[in-house]
Amino acid sequence: MTKVILITGASSGLGKATASYLSGYNFRVFGTSRAPKKYKSDAGFELLPFDLNQLETAQSLVDLVMEKAGRIDVLINNAGAGILGPVEETEMSAIQSNFTTNLFGPLALVQKVLPVMREQKTGLVINITSIGGYMGLPYRGIYSASKGALGILSEAVRIEVKRFGVDVVTLAPGDYATDIAARRFYSPLKKESPYHDVYKFSLDTIDEHVDQGSDPNDFARMVHKIIICKKRNVHYSSGSFLQKLSLLLKRILPDTVFEKMIINHYKV
Repeated sequence: MTKVILITGASSGLGKATASYLSGYNFRVFGTSRAPKKYKSDAGFELLPFDLNQLETAQSLVDLVMEKAGRIDVLINNAGAGILGPVEETEMSAIQSNFTTNLFGPLALVQKVLPVMREQKTGLVINITSIGGYMGLPYRGIYSASKGALGILSEAVRIEVKRFGVDVVTLAPGDYATDIAARRFYSPLKKESPYHDVYKFSLDTIDEHVDQGSDPNDFARMVHKIIICKKRNVHYSSGSFLQKLSLLLKRILPDTVFEKMIINHYKV
């Protein structure tokens, strides 16, 4: 039986790379985009219209996939949004918008997909979080918080639905060479701000890390590995050695020691 995969945010970046990669195997892949007609349909998968920020449209998306394929075996909550800025100076409306995209939108889709998977008595949800979601990073605190919340929520849902034959895992990527920098929200860099110099350094460093990031196909291969795995872990990570090492150091080092490493790295 051909598995049906639904992946959000598949018009660019990691989502597109993953959807294209999975289409090369025995899967029927549906991606989502806010404006699918803007993109060519030669990637081996079908793009469906969906805006993660319009929570009420989650049911319509699930209904459309069911109409086309009759089942949903894997949901990959990949779509998300970056946000940078000092917490003090970031507008509350921007913070709320980021949480809608990175937490409430994926949650709305999970709520609508779970009844389908329970009826099938099988299913897999892969929530894409972030290595940054495991730690409070300066000038990325809002992003870290929204992705961290998605990770914790995933742990709870996983336990709740395990008895129905449904599996829930997270995959936390580090930096990958994509166009994510062009789609981030940036809190304005104000000359009079007490954070100006350090924030500017952080902006330059973060964009440099993205430009030097890993191959998106490595991420896609990890997603494929999770899908075909028979006994899955709760959490996965992907990215450079040093980024994955930071997760280990976060767990084993005293908080103040790890904090000092972050301070030194970001020159705060």
